[in-house]
Amino acid sequence: MENDTPPWSRAEFEQKLREKERYYHIHHELHQLMHSGQVDKPVIQGWVANRFYYQTSIPLKDAAILSNCPSPEVRRHWIQRIIDHDGTPDEEGGIEAWLQLGEAVGLSREDLWSQKHLLPGVKFAVDAYVDFARRQPWEVAASSSLTELFAPTIHQSRLDSWPAHYPWIEPQGYAYFRKRLSEARRDVEHGLAITLDYYRTREQQERMLEVLQFKLDVLWTMLDCIWMAYIAKRPPYHNLGGRP
Repeated sequence: MENDTPPWSRAEFEQKLREKERYYHIHHELHQLMHSGQVDKPVIQGWVANRFYYQTSIPLKDAAILSNCPSPEVRRHWIQRIIDHDGTPDEEGGIEAWLQLGEAVGLSREDLWSQKHLLPGVKFAVDAYVDFARRQPWEVAASSSLTELFAPTIHQSRLDSWPAHYPWIEPQGYAYFRKRLSEARRDVEHGLAITLDYYRTREQQERMLEVLQFKLDVLWTMLDCIWMAYIAKRPPYHNLGGRP
């Protein structure tokens, strides 16, 4: 039976979306420790290495959205997200910037591309997100990206705190975070407009809150896995002597 409750107004719906910020991974204990300078080098390296898998999967997610989208106008806008990460022959993208972050924290490019440090739980969460984007209507998959509403805060917090707490990180490593400050704000404007236009009934709007929570769960689960491996010192199969 369809929900016959009146829909939220556009402003009310946007506020409901923004209230989901309380579940954003900036509030995860691992991030709080990193931002306050309370973790050691292996933890930072583990986070960078595992997050790299997410970074390289973002263009796959966006390509999946494009493949399901019949609107040339939307595709012309959305394809910029792929370019932002993959770059062009003339300009480096976000993946290259993350590789530079890896080098800045003492990892090699081979370390990152080989996935030697990738935790199975992180891989499972990220793959689930890409699969979601492939299977859902393009509007639903696009709106799952709205965790970008909260992203500028987390990037700025790293730029503000990490140089003081972790002076051993080479300065070029921060290029990704500076780059995403403006890109994320641009992406939010476009993604939010799609979301507010598409979800019109209360049932649809409540569904969108579930979709946004799913993406928040993906990001939170990634940190849970990294916490277990690098803070609690309980990596996968630790009681069996390690991964096969």
